[in-house]
Amino acid sequence: MNRLSKGEIGFKIFAYVFVILLALFSIFPLLYTIALAFSGLQAYNSGTVTFYPKQFTIDAFMEVIKNKQFWASYTNTLFLTIYGTAFSMLITIFAAYALTRKKLPGQNKLGFMIVFTMWFSAGLVPTYKNYQMLGVNNLWMFVVGFGAQAFNIMLLRNAFNGVPNEIEEASRVDGANDLKILTSVYLPMSKSAIATVTLFYALNRWNGYYWAEKLLRGRNQPLQTYLRKFLNEDLDNIVGTFHPESMRYAAILLAIIPIVAVYPYLQKYFAKGVNVGGVKE
Repeated sequence: MNRLSKGEIGFKIFAYVFVILLALFSIFPLLYTIALAFSGLQAYNSGTVTFYPKQFTIDAFMEVIKNKQFWASYTNTLFLTIYGTAFSMLITIFAAYALTRKKLPGQNKLGFMIVFTMWFSAGLVPTYKNYQMLGVNNLWMFVVGFGAQAFNIMLLRNAFNGVPNEIEEASRVDGANDLKILTSVYLPMSKSAIATVTLFYALNRWNGYYWAEKLLRGRNQPLQTYLRKFLNEDLDNIVGTFHPESMRYAAILLAIIPIVAVYPYLQKYFAKGVNVGGVKE
């Protein structure tokens, strides 16, 4: 076993200390938010709340839970995230698979046209007018209008290109068609890439604010646009065992629960390679 030199030991110590400090700085806002959301009125006013709650209470959460508009916007965001992610993944998977087919007419040109949209865009005003003309003003049209992203299509295409040709050829010998090959070969062997792209879409749908704020109104309002208004509301008229600011922190925590719950499940796929399995010679 080779011993580390003094320089290597010093670098490792520095790297570990740096990463630990970075993690602490990253997690402090979350801990602070949790502490204030569960702290009582006197503890908040005293300014002594830091890493953990004082005068523990859940009244702020109960007050937010009673807000019907909050849950209506929450439901809208769940709709956009679930159906939007499913629709986007359907388009992305088929588009990525098609771009791997050498027999596809104009394969390289189609790939270039998709990549071109990553480099250049029409601009905000033309894009906004385009969405208006297409009638993207309700939840279903929002799902369709934001169907797929070029980056995710190319990411999944690269993952599909990593699947050994021998496996596809063996499947064709067994009589499999393109749909069977896609579902039985490419998808199982690209789990890490699919999990990554799925998380990208889900985060984009859940956290989406700008276009949702511009295009969706009234009962179609998603969580992030309502949350922005809720954080700016005057809550001083609310009297209870908690500070009005605790309601804002409670709403923020409730808004991140689904992503926090799903992320650990998908994260385990990130460390895996794009290919699962291999070819025995």
